[in-house]
Amino acid sequence: MLEDRMSEERPVDRANEVFVSQRNLLFTVAYEMLGSAVDAEDVLQETWLRWVEVDLDTVRDRRAYLVRITTRQALNRLRTMSRRKESYVGPWLPEPLLTTPDVAQDAELAESVSMAVMLVLETLAPTERAVFVLREVFDVGYDEIAAAVDRTPAAVRQIAHRARRHVDARRPRTVVPQQQARAVVESFVRALKGGGLQELLDVLAPDVVYLGDGGGVKHAALRPIVGAGKVARLLAGGMGRNMTRLTFGPTTVNGGPALALRLDGELDSIVAVHVEGVRITGLYAVRNPEKLSRIESATPLTLR
Repeated sequence: MLEDRMSEERPVDRANEVFVSQRNLLFTVAYEMLGSAVDAEDVLQETWLRWVEVDLDTVRDRRAYLVRITTRQALNRLRTMSRRKESYVGPWLPEPLLTTPDVAQDAELAESVSMAVMLVLETLAPTERAVFVLREVFDVGYDEIAAAVDRTPAAVRQIAHRARRHVDARRPRTVVPQQQARAVVESFVRALKGGGLQELLDVLAPDVVYLGDGGGVKHAALRPIVGAGKVARLLAGGMGRNMTRLTFGPTTVNGGPALALRLDGELDSIVAVHVEGVRITGLYAVRNPEKLSRIESATPLTLR
């Protein structure tokens, strides 16, 4: 009886061992396709339920098989999410993803999960996004991608070329060392605390873009704010009214520097900061409580 029970458990244990060894990869694939850590976790749960039913002895490449399951589940969810986003109030931003400092050492991974690039990925069709993520970020072979997205390898090559050209035309061009970016963010915090427009203008690029995501629940700008003057006035006005109640804590999200803003001790927003040169070119403020629900308890993503 005991031997029978142990033999029944062994396939599940083997499946779990393989799954855990690939979990970071699978989560990152799902997150980059969906822009939502909560939905990515749901996809991983669905992947596990399918994976545990597989006879491992029949699987030649277990990593590829798991990526295939994850991609298909993420594609199904992405199409559903696309319909939800059509009725979203104001700009939609990816859910902030806590990352460890070592993620920044992998320049390709750090860029691919950055808010700026994640927003570019939002402009791709679901299959294009899946192909781009698998090929450009994780260097998955065309044959494996074809099996995951139900296309021929020749079609996948064409999709990959089209998606790469689309992303390259829109992605940020300058990669700034993390130490330099953090120094700029520190100057930004000093300017916010000082409350002066000129101090903010000194650290903001002339064409800086501010995006706020309140999801219709928290107050946020309903359209992108473009230009140093407009963004500085928005920040000075908003922060000035609450400065005595606000605290600013440095953090790392999506492979780059960010600020955790707390109002009366409660997490109010996460602001991802994109730096080019010595100035800030992008501010991505997530206030939607649903997108902040797990960030306090989440385990930061490490290198894949």
